[in-house]
Amino acid sequence: MEKICAKEILKDKFWIIEHEGLRVGTLRKSEDDQFILSSKNGHQTYRNEKSLKQQFGTDFFVAKILKDADDSIEKEVHGFPTSWTPHNPLYDIQKKLPLFTKSSDSKSLYCAGYYIIHFNKGWVKSFCPKLITLQRYDYQGPFKTDLEMKQVLSNVSR
Repeated sequence: MEKICAKEILKDKFWIIEHEGLRVGTLRKSEDDQFILSSKNGHQTYRNEKSLKQQFGTDFFVAKILKDADDSIEKEVHGFPTSWTPHNPLYDIQKKLPLFTKSSDSKSLYCAGYYIIHFNKGWVKSFCPKLITLQRYDYQGPFKTDLEMKQVLSNVSR
């Protein structure tokens, strides 16, 4: 039997189905508590969690446990928080920005920490924005906490 598991996205409602780390489909729980599995092969309905586990194995929903264990990995770059496990961390000395990528082979750089960015409509809160966004707009940050960022935002909004 192939190793297929469900990775919870919305608690008790929506999962990404993975086979050896690759996304192969989605699973959602309907209002009548049935499970609908959607993949390139179409849709399959399961009456309950037990029928899913009979089809895919008792550890089908184990990805939720692994994800929780993954949360213990420190998610910060140069002292600034991120919501992802950072890859390729570096520090832009001139702009004083802690940078990282979301995967080891990614070319998109993100800035760790909290920021406020001045778009045409006004100042907006942002957590880990893309570097290119900060290059295009005025910003303040990085801040280590949400509270720090909100204090500066209230000052510039006056």
